[in-house]
Amino acid sequence: MRDDASLEQRLEAMLTVALEPISAEELADVAEVDTAEVTSALRRLREEFLEQRRGFQLAELASGWVMQSSPDVAQWVTRFANRDVSHRLSSAALETLAIIAYRQPISRAQITALRGVNVDGVVRLLEQRGYIGETGRAPGPGQSILYGTTELFLDRLGLSGLHELPPIEDFLVPVETAQALVAEMATTADDLDGA
Repeated sequence: MRDDASLEQRLEAMLTVALEPISAEELADVAEVDTAEVTSALRRLREEFLEQRRGFQLAELASGWVMQSSPDVAQWVTRFANRDVSHRLSSAALETLAIIAYRQPISRAQITALRGVNVDGVVRLLEQRGYIGETGRAPGPGQSILYGTTELFLDRLGLSGLHELPPIEDFLVPVETAQALVAEMATTADDLDGA
């Protein structure tokens, strides 16, 4: 017979790191126990958290079980969320997000080629934060996963759709400026060769 405390500890740990609700059946499969045993343990945990007045609670939703903040501390969670502490992104993440927003659907390899650095960790972070998600598979060998932005991304930017993104041309150097720069670099190279 399995130790109930051990099962509860395992379930609590799995639900703490889960990014979305998990069914009792899925938890039972991972924990290698019966679904009824998992459901019973989850209900005990839920009662324990309520009795202890923890800052989080265990909730049974339509799609499964999830850890969420307690309604008792909602004002503090709201204050924290409004500070945007939990959603700060590095410049690398912002660059990657911009590439995905303007070039979607796009694969990791294509993003890496555009940025010139490996983006696996950044893509995982953006996916965990809910800003991007899988939109399909690329045709051809390997069938790479294609990524696109999510509704959460649009919500954070206050947009109703991708059509509201500013035109990418607004961020590019005008063609005339680029041509003048190329001509200047060619002249400088010729001067160096002649010296």
